[in-house]
Order: sequence, then C-alpha cells, then structure tokens
Amino acid sequence: MNISENEGKEDPSKWGLQNIEIDPMVEAPLNHSNDTALKRTNSSVRRRNAFQGNVRGGMGRIRSLHFLNIKGKESDAWKPMEKRFNQYAVDNRLSRDNFGTCIGMGGRESKDFAGQLFDALCRRRRINVNDGITCEEFRLFWEDLTNEDSEARLQIFFDMCDKNGDGKLSEEEVTEVIVLSASTNKLANLKQQAASYAALIMEELDPDHLGYIEMWQLETLLREMAMAETEVKPKLCKKTQTLARAMIPRRYRNPMSKFVSTTTEHVYENWRKIWVISLWLAVNVGLFAWKYRQYQKNPLFKIMGRCLCFAKGAAETLKFNMALILIPVCRGTLTVLRSTFLSNLIPFDDNINFHKLIALGITIGTGIHGIVHLTCDFPRLISCPRGQFLDIAGRYFNSVQPSYMDLVTTTPGITGIIIIVIMAFSFTLALNSLRKSAINLPGPLKNWIGFNSFWYSHQMLGLAYMLFIIHGFFLIFQDQWYKKTTWMYVSVPVLLYATERLVTLLQEYSHPVSVIKAITYTGNVLALYLSKPPGFKYESGMYMFLKCPDLSNFEWHPFTITSAPGDDYLSVHIRALGDWTTELRNIFSEVSSQLQCTQTTRKGTLIRTETRVKSKKHELEGNYDPEQPVYPKIVVKGPFGAPAQNYTKYDILLLIGLGIGATPFISIAKDIINRISYRYGQRPLTYAGVSTWQ
Repeated sequence: MNISENEGKEDPSKWGLQNIEIDPMVEAPLNHSNDTALKRTNSSVRRRNAFQGNVRGGMGRIRSLHFLNIKGKESDAWKPMEKRFNQYAVDNRLSRDNFGTCIGMGGRESKDFAGQLFDALCRRRRINVNDGITCEEFRLFWEDLTNEDSEARLQIFFDMCDKNGDGKLSEEEVTEVIVLSASTNKLANLKQQAASYAALIMEELDPDHLGYIEMWQLETLLREMAMAETEVKPKLCKKTQTLARAMIPRRYRNPMSKFVSTTTEHVYENWRKIWVISLWLAVNVGLFAWKYRQYQKNPLFKIMGRCLCFAKGAAETLKFNMALILIPVCRGTLTVLRSTFLSNLIPFDDNINFHKLIALGITIGTGIHGIVHLTCDFPRLISCPRGQFLDIAGRYFNSVQPSYMDLVTTTPGITGIIIIVIMAFSFTLALNSLRKSAINLPGPLKNWIGFNSFWYSHQMLGLAYMLFIIHGFFLIFQDQWYKKTTWMYVSVPVLLYATERLVTLLQEYSHPVSVIKAITYTGNVLALYLSKPPGFKYESGMYMFLKCPDLSNFEWHPFTITSAPGDDYLSVHIRALGDWTTELRNIFSEVSSQLQCTQTTRKGTLIRTETRVKSKKHELEGNYDPEQPVYPKIVVKGPFGAPAQNYTKYDILLLIGLGIGATPFISIAKDIINRISYRYGQRPLTYAGVSTWQ
C-alpha cells in the first residue's frame, strides 16, 4: 500500500486498487525494492505448509497490490474539503451523489467507486445516510481516509469489499472492487483483466475451493504487501511465513486436523499396501498363535516350557514366509497378473519392497527359532531329571539322554546352522548400500560387495531351500510324515519359481537378437538397438533383462525398454554406473573406435557417437568378415511389467524424469506419437532396420 501526500492541493486522488503486478511463473529468491510492495517467491517447492498459489491459465503470481492512494495531509487538506462541503451540501448535509465530487472524484469513471467508498465509511461509523451526512460526519470520514495507520487503511478496503458484513468475499465481489478501482484510475488494462486477477486472488487464498475467501485471509495478504517496503528482510521472511500459513487449506491449520488429514490421505493413497501388509501380519500372527497353543498341550511342554512354544511358533511363520518370498520375484507371473482385476487390489509395483519385508520377517523368525532352541530348549532338555526325560522324550532318543553337542550335530542342527550362514551372507550383501557399492571398504573387502556379490549370493539360496526342506523333514520330535509340513508350504512356490527360471533359460534360444547399432552419449550413456525377436510383445514402460556372455554367462541386468511397441526393433539406454555396465560400455566403445564408419554429432554439450557393425549372429550365419569388428553377443529375456505401463488408463500424462530415469518415458512418448500417426493415416518409414515416422 502506498499513500502519497500533497500539501492540501485539491487534485483528484488515486483511490482504491491502483495496480496489480503479476510475476511470470518462474522461481526467484525473495527480493524487495522501493518499486515493489512485495515479491512473494519464497520457495521453489510447492507444499501445503509453504503454499505457493497455483494460477489459472498460467498467469503467474501476485507480485504487488497498490490501493487507497490518497494525496493530502489531514491538517492542510481539511480546509479545502470543508469549503467544498459547504459548496455541495444541501441543508448542511452532503448526499451520497455529491460525496465523490466533494473529495475530488467527480468524474464519471470515479462516481461509482466514490459511492462504494461512501457506503463503506457509513457502515464503519454506523451512520444513517438517508438524508446525507453532516459536516462533522464528513470530517470523521476524512480522518479515516487520511489516517496514516495501515490497519485503518486496510479496514476501509475490507469494508468496501464486504458489503454484507459477513466476513466472506466471493469472486464476484473481488472482481467488482477491481473494476471500480480500474475505472476510477483510468486503468483500461486492469479493468479488462479484472476477472483474471480476481480469479488469481481466489486461487491464492481459497485452497479449499469453497467459493469464497475470509476477510482475515485477504487482510493477511494485503497487510504483508503493505509492510514489504518498510520491513527489513528477516522480518519480511517471517511475515511471508505468516502469509503462507494463511493460504494453506483449513484442514492443515492446526496440528490435530493436520494429523487427521494427512493420515486419511496416506491411507487413501496406500490402502492396497496397507491391506496386503495387514493380511500378511495377520497370517503370521495367526500361525504363530496356532502353533504356540498346539505345543502348550504337548507333553514336551513339561520339559521345555514356553521356550518350545516360541521356537515352534516362529518355525511355522518361517515356513510360510520362505514360501511367500518367492512369489514377488516370479516376474513372469506378476506380469500376467498385472493385466487382471487383481491389479486393482494388489500393489504389484511394490513387489520388491514386499520381498524385502518378507525377508525381514524371515530374519526375525530365524532369530527367534534359533536363539530359543540353542539357549533354552537344548539346556532344559539335557538338564531335566532322567525319569521325566525317559517318560516324555525318551522314545525320540532311544532312551539315551543327549548332550548339548549331540543335539547340535543332529540333522536339523547342522542344516539349521548352514541355512543361517547362507541367509546371513545373502541378506547382508543384499543391503542397498552394499549392493550399490556405496560403502568404501578397505583392501580386498571391496571385491566382496557390489551387484555381482549380491547376485551370486542369492543363487546360494537354492541350496538353502534344499537344506530347509531336509531340516523340516528330519524333525526330532515328530514321527508322522504328514505333520512334517515344510515341504507342503514351499513346494508350489519353488515349482513356480523353478518353472520361470526354466522358461528364462529357454528364452535365450527362442529370443535370439542381434545388435543393429550402438550409440554412445556423453554422461556415460550407451544406447543399444537390437533386432526384435518374433513373438516378443510388450507395452511401453516395461523392462527386460540383458546378458552379455562376453562379460558373464550368469549375470542378468534389468533395463527399461525405450522403443515403442509398434517399432520393429528393441532399444535400451544404459548408463554406466556399476562394474558390469561400465565394462559393457567400454566394449562397445572399443568396437566403435576401430571403425571408419563411426558417425559423431554434437548438439550443445551432448556428443552422440553412432556405429553400425555386424554382430556375432552374422558370424554364426557364415557372413562374418574376420577383419570386420563385431559387437559382443547380447541375450534378452522378458518383457516384465512395470508401473509406467498403465499410462493408457489416464487422459492426462505428466512425465517427470531426471537423467537416465527418463528412459520409461522415451517409449511412452514414441508410442503416443505412433498412435497419433496411425490415427491420421501415416505409416512408418524404415531405414536399416530402425523405424521412424514421417
């Protein structure tokens, strides 16, 4: 707010909303100057707790408001105003129609605004205006208008906006005030854009979309704009935080309602995860309780007590989790299930997170089972009275009470220890920091971490499953085979997983591919264009696994498919981050450096090196030139489902990706262009095995 003063001159003053300045939609640091009441650009991140107003039509943000600009000091300006009152008053009363002329707003454009100002001042003073106002009342009006207190000035503006006094402003009321102010100050552009500016203010201050804003919200906005020129920067930042709090939705304005709202939103957004995890926990608790109660009634309870119940309860959850943990990594099965109604109930996109959660459950169950057996059950069994031992457990040990080492060296004991060692080794190397080599270990320990170590240690879990079945079959305290249920739990998941691995092995021969071309980019990015195998059907957003036998015959690495489903080739973009991807890029770069047909282009800071050579497939077909470098062999398996493949379900897409993380969107963008091209009857043109569109 800017109130300029004039030494009692009777020039018409600028009234009301003189100007609205709009910033474009760019982020800038907080700044203020003498020309700007407020530049509110405090954060580049839009959040509820620091609300940055969205705008309609990409207009921008409110930058400043200037209103109620009055020229004249009260002491010097009153005498001319009194003279004018005597000139225009009738029977010592000034009517509403003559009020604008009396204060210097007699123009046709200013008459309506002056009338609104007159009504607001009358409401403030609670004056009956049927017969006009007296000179004393006019003096009170003039004091209100020339009052230097910002609170009083703001209140006049509020009273002009809130005609019915309910403390709420509709968008129409705000628009009317802007139009009247623009007419008064002869601001044609402001008048034309009044509706847009009013919409912008409502968008800023009505986050709940109630159709109105409360007076205190507008008061907070305008007061901080008015104080921007006089406040120092630290205070201004504090005021801006107050303004941000005024703009957040009401359900987030106090800690309790904010907690309820955020909790409700979290449940709504993650209800599929919540019910699946709740079901998993319920099944684990149920199995544990069932087995616990079962062994409370077992005669062995008299010897080992609750320790036996805890060990057997944990063992039952282990059977369930060892079976369940294989399901989230059956990628082929999950890819099929994604296209069914189950995708609306089960969050298949979080399969790996669920796999990790089950692994945590296995770790806890293994710890309870092993520790309780070793520290409680075994000592109680070997130290119980011989008579009690022979009566209850003698038949399991041929009437010979065992020692501690006798129990440890039994088949369940040995297999259990080996399983724990394998699991500890595998689970530790699966930690994210170790799998991605994010920890700098000294000396030769560096060779024990990374993706290779993770992958090979996970292959050892096949041995762990074999030992797990043996462990559950040769139970000490169970003779009846049908009560040895370990194999019953794991047989179906193991068979399903083994089938998928077998299908993967067969795909190496049923999905032969050859490298069409390779492109290297700055930023350690390698793009491979492969021939598309017959029957290889996929959707944009899916991924596939790649193996390079020249590097390793066992390592498979997942990469998002960047070609569109309608293309007659497959493409992937690989960023060299780990040892395998780095070595792969080096191999293709080495082949490219030996060729004369390499084409290098530069666009800005991006350097693109493209090569086309024969792959090893041509060597097998007898078309191999020994002097011609060849690409290394690439083997693929897949495709597999991913979250981005469901993009066709939405009318509006917002694709956000950073760096190599944008690879799923390459395929989506291509597919959208292809669909549009098909719609308009265009057909692809193919050059050297790579499709492009006219």
